[in-house]
Amino acid sequence: MGDPKTLTLDDFASLEGDPVTVGWEGGELEARLIEVLPLGSGLRRGGGFSLLFHGPPEPRLTQATYRVEHRTVGAHDMFLVPVARTAAGIQYEAVFT
Repeated sequence: MGDPKTLTLDDFASLEGDPVTVGWEGGELEARLIEVLPLGSGLRRGGGFSLLFHGPPEPRLTQATYRVEHRTVGAHDMFLVPVARTAAGIQYEAVFT
């Protein structure tokens, strides 16, 4: 598993629309990376950024650290926060500062 401290916006910039697997002890779900946004500040190399994922309506994940895996970037632990819910699914955000 990779070190999330080394991730940069450039690692994800071309991956919008791609599927990811979100895993936890006892399960996993498929989500889609729907937005990659630079943040105005951040101490990490390349600056801060956020990732927005769209997952299915169920199961509803709580705010916690999950293993997020992409076929190109590999698997990384990310702290995901549910930020929006619609009939089509739930959006989760990971922020890197």
